[in-house]
Amino acid sequence: MVVFDLLNSVLPSIFISFTATLLLCFLWSSHAETSVLPDHPLTDGNTIISPGGVYELGFFTPGRSANRYVGIWYHHFTSIVVWVANRESPIPDSSGSLSIAPDGNLVLLDSRQLILWSSNVSLSSNNSTAALLDTGNFVLNNSGDTAWQSFDHPTDTYLPGMKVGLDFRNNVNHLFTSWRSADDPSPGNFTMGMNPDLSTQIFLWKDGEPRWRSGRWNGQLFIGVEGMIPEYMYGFRLSNFQVEQQMYFYYNSFNSTLYYVLSADGLEKQLVWQSETQTWQEIWAEPATECEVYNRCGSNASCRDGADRSPVCSCLKGFVPTSTGCQRRTALSCEKNDSGEDSSGETDGFFLMQGVKLPDLSDWDSDSTNQSKCEESCLMNCSCKAYSFVPGIGCLIWGRDLVDIHEFSNGGNDFYLRLAASEFMDKKVKIPVFLILAIGIPILFALGCIWFLWKFRRKIIGKGCFTPEPSVDHRNSSVGTETGLSGMLVMEGGNNGRRGSKMFSFDAVAAATENFSESNFLGAGGFGPVYKGELPGGQEIAVKRLSQTSGQGIEQFKNEVTLITKLQHRNLVRLLGFCTHREDKMLIYEYMRNKSLDAFLFDKTKRRLLDWKTRYNIIEGIARGLLYLHRDSRLRVIHRDLKASNILLDGSMNPKISDFGMARILGCDGNESTTKRVVGTYGYMSPEYAMQGLLSVKSDIYSFGILILEIISGERNSTYWHPHLYLNLIAYAWKLWKEGNVMEFVDPLIRDSCEVSGVSKCLNLGLSCVQDRACDRPNVASVIVMLEGGTMAQSTPKQPTFAFEQSTSDESTHQGFVSGKSLVITTLSGR
Repeated sequence: MVVFDLLNSVLPSIFISFTATLLLCFLWSSHAETSVLPDHPLTDGNTIISPGGVYELGFFTPGRSANRYVGIWYHHFTSIVVWVANRESPIPDSSGSLSIAPDGNLVLLDSRQLILWSSNVSLSSNNSTAALLDTGNFVLNNSGDTAWQSFDHPTDTYLPGMKVGLDFRNNVNHLFTSWRSADDPSPGNFTMGMNPDLSTQIFLWKDGEPRWRSGRWNGQLFIGVEGMIPEYMYGFRLSNFQVEQQMYFYYNSFNSTLYYVLSADGLEKQLVWQSETQTWQEIWAEPATECEVYNRCGSNASCRDGADRSPVCSCLKGFVPTSTGCQRRTALSCEKNDSGEDSSGETDGFFLMQGVKLPDLSDWDSDSTNQSKCEESCLMNCSCKAYSFVPGIGCLIWGRDLVDIHEFSNGGNDFYLRLAASEFMDKKVKIPVFLILAIGIPILFALGCIWFLWKFRRKIIGKGCFTPEPSVDHRNSSVGTETGLSGMLVMEGGNNGRRGSKMFSFDAVAAATENFSESNFLGAGGFGPVYKGELPGGQEIAVKRLSQTSGQGIEQFKNEVTLITKLQHRNLVRLLGFCTHREDKMLIYEYMRNKSLDAFLFDKTKRRLLDWKTRYNIIEGIARGLLYLHRDSRLRVIHRDLKASNILLDGSMNPKISDFGMARILGCDGNESTTKRVVGTYGYMSPEYAMQGLLSVKSDIYSFGILILEIISGERNSTYWHPHLYLNLIAYAWKLWKEGNVMEFVDPLIRDSCEVSGVSKCLNLGLSCVQDRACDRPNVASVIVMLEGGTMAQSTPKQPTFAFEQSTSDESTHQGFVSGKSLVITTLSGR
């Protein structure tokens, strides 16, 4: 009994001591896995891992090299090294160790205890620890303060949260530097960073010479990057350099497996991890073509990518080739005399170049607040060779040679080139009379024959109309080639009375719209102008006339004709017909008396007419139209451009979805697909579609969520910026919803007509639809259930991280930036 009593008294103490010892060991081992501590160095063969298991730090050997380096890589993707410490001091064997030195600095030692690399900062004490964070940042903490961090000493990889750029305080420009090769992380030939002239441009240099530039920052994107989308998709921000005395761009990604890397061959690449294929997908790379190489064609010349992607160089209008580029053919009038006129009394003029990457070396004119003043300012300054007025930037003028001009196939800016008056005059050449008669008479005869044949054709088909028999290729969601358009048309009597769209003659459309008169002009979009018309029977129509400069081409035109013919629903606009005449392509719709939703919603006076009941009915009607497109129609259709201007309102304010030129047909499973051509409107595109080209019905759901927030608030998502909280529309909606203050988000003009429960339901729905991950968004059937008073399985939305990737110091991102040596204050306007 005594023995048992003794054991009963001793065993609990032993158990407690043993448990405590195990717990301490566990805590110590956990701490050691994420940090480097004094007297506990990190030796070769061991690693530390960030708390969330995102990044790992340790010793590695690159490629076929035999040397050892200390670096950081993705914990699950060991081949992707994002930072290297001892780039110029490799360890020849595995004897190295990373430790805290007696003075508190981080040091890398070899087998002889020689220092190969050090953080080398002045410290207030020797009380230091070093930890690896889930951002990929390796931080040296000294007495509670950050004394050194790897983000301030980048190598070749640009990670979310990095703030690398110009430091005005010590006049230092921090740069990214490529590896020398895939086997050698020592500094290579290529560097990238902010342009020191404070023009907000990103430059890529080779051996110190420019290789590529981004163009200026307009508050949303870099204007010199073809096809770039605004900052809320890429997440780029410009620092508040007035406060911080540092100018840098940074971005915050909702997906940690997204990064930019400056490759050893001089390409800046964006890569994203694709979990479906378990591979890294290259989304973007610059320079992608020869024309994107800096000043590929020399001074005063432009570069255009040919069909085989080879550069096509040509002198600018009014310039002739030289050995180093091009030079002006005729001197400017102001260079000849003080009056600014040439011998004929004509002054210099401007030649418009559209869709170009603006030249480098521009200056900002703060006094010119619009295009006319910008032109006048340039004309008054004889050294001004060209000008451009860029939304979000203002007036840019060029007083030096025009370098690095690239003619874009998509996007770009208008550029006004100054030329002597004689360059705009027709060159008159005397031609003998007999030669004129010999050539002119046959030409007139041929033209006469063509005219008579054309008139004969008009008598046959001019009074008729045609019905298309469209054929949709479900594999690529297009409607065929240019020649396929005529093949779609048959005589109206041949469609056996089936319901379809008519092909109207050009004369009939012109007569209905009074020859497209200004009095019938309804508005314009990216496609071109819209006119009101009236058919002989009295039916009112709306004619959408695609302009020659429209982003929509024959494919989009035929796509819309095909889809609308096959889709019939009360919440989809009805296409009555179409017309093709030479270069003209026109779509004829039923006339919507109240035009588009944005004409009411974003108008300070008209939006009073949209009370809460009307707005709720509009939201529900759009949802029903989407349900038909996504599930109930003959085709599985993703609209891809759902926005306020594409929602038309009839006389009773019933919504109808319009503009199917960019729509895409999915297979019956409706699964996610990938597209290399991202189309749509800034502010409405889902993150996974804009950044990775991943397309599904949830892409439309995201756009629908943006629409809901706009309808509730009366504010446009792409331009809204809270004046005091520095939040965009989504972030502001989330803040108020979390605080239970949903009525504050409602348009003040209709706040009295709302019920808190209805607003809360719609705000909850809108935030559920704009979640970052497509799988977290509801499908349209769940949306309908919720709008009709039911509940959704996913009733509590997650915080949309994209909306909060901006601090209160980011006011300057939307209001100011530096151009040349001056500060620009600008207000952005949406599309």
